[in-house]
Amino acid sequence: MARDTIFSPSFGNRPTYLVGREAVLGRLIAGLESVPGSRERSTIMLGQRGTGKTVLLWELADRAEGLGFVVASPTVVSEDLLTRVVEKIQERGARYARDPQNRLTGGSVGALGFSVGLEFSPELQETKSNQFKLTQLARRLTQAGHGILILVDELQANSPEIRQLVTVYQEMVGERLNVALVMAGLPGAVSATLNDKVLTFLNRSSRLELAPLSLGDVDAYYSRAFHDLGLSVTDERRARAVEFTRGSPYLMQLVGHNIVVRAAADGAVSDDDLARALSASQADFERDVCETTLSSLSGKDVEFLCAMARDDGPSRTADVADRMDATVDYAQKYRRRLIDAGVIEVASRGYVRFAVPFLRDYLRDRE
Repeated sequence: MARDTIFSPSFGNRPTYLVGREAVLGRLIAGLESVPGSRERSTIMLGQRGTGKTVLLWELADRAEGLGFVVASPTVVSEDLLTRVVEKIQERGARYARDPQNRLTGGSVGALGFSVGLEFSPELQETKSNQFKLTQLARRLTQAGHGILILVDELQANSPEIRQLVTVYQEMVGERLNVALVMAGLPGAVSATLNDKVLTFLNRSSRLELAPLSLGDVDAYYSRAFHDLGLSVTDERRARAVEFTRGSPYLMQLVGHNIVVRAAADGAVSDDDLARALSASQADFERDVCETTLSSLSGKDVEFLCAMARDDGPSRTADVADRMDATVDYAQKYRRRLIDAGVIEVASRGYVRFAVPFLRDYLRDRE
């Protein structure tokens, strides 16, 4: 069995090569290079499971640091979200507060409440909110000529922590502080967040939807990776593997990894090896993505999808309603919910199709 040193088939793992997302990263970097307060400084990135949201956030973190930003690396939404964001900025921005002309001596406390570097005075640390501390950090770093980039992963709908973060971010933007915010999440969570009346500010943010990868990019990636790993994969077999990924970054990693571990000792990959690799990849994807996607939906949502799964291609909404023994207006409600959740997409007028690879197959196998 060959040793896989390239593919990373696990959520959040950073692959050796970044495939097909340079244009997306270029757009995000352009936002950071725009003037503080611009619309492009606040971005909401949405995509289904396995589209590479977390990988992109980490890559953006690296590149932003190269531009002199202090980055609160990808932080998953939780009760202590703001505390962790403040701590990350203090840790990563400390080097920018060591300039002799800004250094405080004799235990005195600066005007912004810092005792040394980016550490707050004991009184401020104990009595002030995280929103206040974050604003003070932004003021200090803006004065020093550096920006702050806050990255949020796994955006949650109706989250009080997100409300707190967005509220203080809006205030910092109003103060023209050098700050930027990028949040990533599932389409359904993003939709609910944007519909939150408290967070109307986010509707002026830039939105970035992660589309499937170009199959040409996937082919180029496989060609390079297989060569670097010493595998012998014919053009025809590689083309089959590429087509199988359907442009999904996670499925691309799964297929690549499963091909590597099933290759012969000399690196050759036969038809049987490829077939077993593709079968294993589909099983992994259905467990990791399809099963998890369905678990977050309502029973009626799943009923709508099961009705769709009876078609080999796009489904007519009227036919789905008939199979559900419901009116078209009733079915439209679940059609809209599933589109907002990124599970299905519009194929043409009156027709929808699955947006998650292999979800139709998974639903058919469950019946």
